[in-house]
Amino acid sequence: MSGRRPKGVKDYGGPAGGWGALRAVAGALTDQETVVEGAASLLSANQPDGFDCPGCAWPDPKHTSSFEFCENGAKAVAWEATTKRAGADVIGAHTVSELLTWSDHALEDLGRLTEPLVYDASCDRYRPIGWDDAFARIGAKLAALPDPNMAEFYASGRASNEAAFLFQLMARRFGTNNFPDCSNMCHEPTSVALPDSVGMGKGSVSLEDFDHADAIFCVGHNPGTNHPRMMTTLRDAARRGARIVVFNPMKERALERFASPQDPVEMVTLSATPIAHRYYQVKVGGDVAAMTGLMKAVLALEAARGGVIDRAFIAEHTQGYEALAATIEATGWEEIEAVSGLARAQLEEAAVIYAEAPATILCYGMGITQHRGASSAVQQLMNLLLLRGNIGRPGAGICPLRGHSNVQGNRTVGIAEKPTQAMLDSIEKVFGFTPPQAHGHTVVEAIEAMQAGTARTFVGLGGNFAVAAPDPTATFAAFRKLDLAVHIATKLNRTHLLVGRETYLLPCLGRTELDRQATGRQVVTVEDSMSMVHASRGLNAPASENIRSEPAIVAGIARAALGPDSGIDWMGLVADYDRIRDLIAAVFPDAFADYNERIKTPGGFRLPLPHADRVWKTASGKAQFLLPTGEERDPQRGDKAVMLLTTLRSHDQYNTTIYGMNDRYRGVSGRRDVVFANPHDLAAAGISEGDRIDLTAAFDDNAERAVRGFTVVARELPRGCLAAYYPEANPLVVLADRDQRSGTPAYKSIPVRMTLVASAPA
Repeated sequence: MSGRRPKGVKDYGGPAGGWGALRAVAGALTDQETVVEGAASLLSANQPDGFDCPGCAWPDPKHTSSFEFCENGAKAVAWEATTKRAGADVIGAHTVSELLTWSDHALEDLGRLTEPLVYDASCDRYRPIGWDDAFARIGAKLAALPDPNMAEFYASGRASNEAAFLFQLMARRFGTNNFPDCSNMCHEPTSVALPDSVGMGKGSVSLEDFDHADAIFCVGHNPGTNHPRMMTTLRDAARRGARIVVFNPMKERALERFASPQDPVEMVTLSATPIAHRYYQVKVGGDVAAMTGLMKAVLALEAARGGVIDRAFIAEHTQGYEALAATIEATGWEEIEAVSGLARAQLEEAAVIYAEAPATILCYGMGITQHRGASSAVQQLMNLLLLRGNIGRPGAGICPLRGHSNVQGNRTVGIAEKPTQAMLDSIEKVFGFTPPQAHGHTVVEAIEAMQAGTARTFVGLGGNFAVAAPDPTATFAAFRKLDLAVHIATKLNRTHLLVGRETYLLPCLGRTELDRQATGRQVVTVEDSMSMVHASRGLNAPASENIRSEPAIVAGIARAALGPDSGIDWMGLVADYDRIRDLIAAVFPDAFADYNERIKTPGGFRLPLPHADRVWKTASGKAQFLLPTGEERDPQRGDKAVMLLTTLRSHDQYNTTIYGMNDRYRGVSGRRDVVFANPHDLAAAGISEGDRIDLTAAFDDNAERAVRGFTVVARELPRGCLAAYYPEANPLVVLADRDQRSGTPAYKSIPVRMTLVASAPA
């Protein structure tokens, strides 16, 4: 773009990574006043004897490099290893009402929590409380609930396997399957859709598969910000000649070109590696149409020259091909082009790349999973792979890009609101009690239950639930109606300030910190995006002598709430985490046999993935071609004045954690109150770059669902599409606006209207 830009906005001409990444790491360490400690910590990140990065879930490449951290991983480590402290003297110096006026960045930037706190309504402040007193009061409140289903147990993906297993055991012994968790807000469509397609709700590829892929299709994700260690993998693939094809509404610099900070040649010469062979800017919400067009073009190539689809694989391993082929044939190119925003020629070009690649990996992120028809979209991605047998062989398969570092592991060890009967039966066999059988609440269902008053208690194992959730107006009000809220956390965040009758803030160890229990130093485990389970060993001294590990806090609450007759030696389990892993292995023997021995292997071990071996755990024993459901069609309801807004993470944030106010690769600094828009759409609406606009939910009859005074930034986007930062745009997301199968909110395709409120300064 040229001409005068809005304040804090400029064009960014450099690659992703490079010297900018190194400067950002140094800045993060300095900002958190942990230059020495933080730098030392980074050398232990993702190493065999170190800790697993508390950021993304991208796997470790066999520890072949001395440095296994990225820019945003370094920010996550610095944020946790900060020397800033937020005890009762710091937090209690301000009323909760005052703290609510602070930014999310300022709240967390107070530093690490150092002691348990309880909200005192008489003075509107948090006050210190002893651990035993806190556990007793929390336990009594939980035990007094007339129905265990009046409690919600939320788990963040940061929690270890050991903490998550104890958490689900506590809640099920208590009597509920209410596990609204962060997966409900991100990759739940993967968990519910892929089992219908291939029998397993996880990816099928290993990191080594990327060394053998001839093509890598990247759909709906931005690795430079959300899983930056993936950039080394993509760079290596691009440099050896693999064709990387991107489908994304916005041009993201990391998918265009990348300079590795660990490559001295690129650093000295200021050069970079091109990443995307082709970059297609699909319309927001147009992914199903794009995949339909790709498959239509692949089938046309098969008809023209043969040998394109894998007929032997389809015959032996699949069902439903004929019905899908007929549906695709009946879908016209005019409809595909209109919905996808891509020309037929572009989709045919991508189809040729796919058809000519002997092995293809398809990666996707929340640009696919956070739409109304997200579950169906995931299945269309799998349909494309099945056409050419691109699953269950080297260099090929599906790769869902999970966000937080152990969100997948939490699911594996039992954080599931819809547990399988096999898991419930195994819990009963191992522990001798009958767990609840009824399905529990997802995130949105939990919020609705709090609104209705049928959920009275919330226990949060990490996270920033209310800020991450849709419709903060409704969600914030629902939290304030609770009788009890318990937050296990490392830092203060906005959810902790939405106080009910009783609210407790319990500080826990971070991933980087030493965890010592009765039997000595403990190890926890996590599972990455490719189903590798490995050990994580904290090294830093704890932020305070008065904080406890997540397993210890969960056990303390469980013992107080369930009493001495629960049949579970909670404190004995905390004394030695090997005992927790032995129980995980007993409940899940097929996945975790010899758990304690296998985590001693550097790099850990891989969980069973039947679909990676072409074993399909579906009802038919075959992989299924599944038809699109049409749930995503026309969220604009035929109104051409309605735009579709997608939400984004900035380069200075991870999930709801805001490390700073800059978004380097998009050229934004010092602010987050911007909305990106196509220049032609702006001209048609009589709006100029730099103008301030209101965005209102398009079909809100009360016109109350809005974000106001955002500054317009012109950017190359498909016509009819907008983009703004998450969570600032969350007020526009209606609780009911979600994928119906998974319950995942439609953060990525929000129907909105633009209204000019002030012109840019002359």
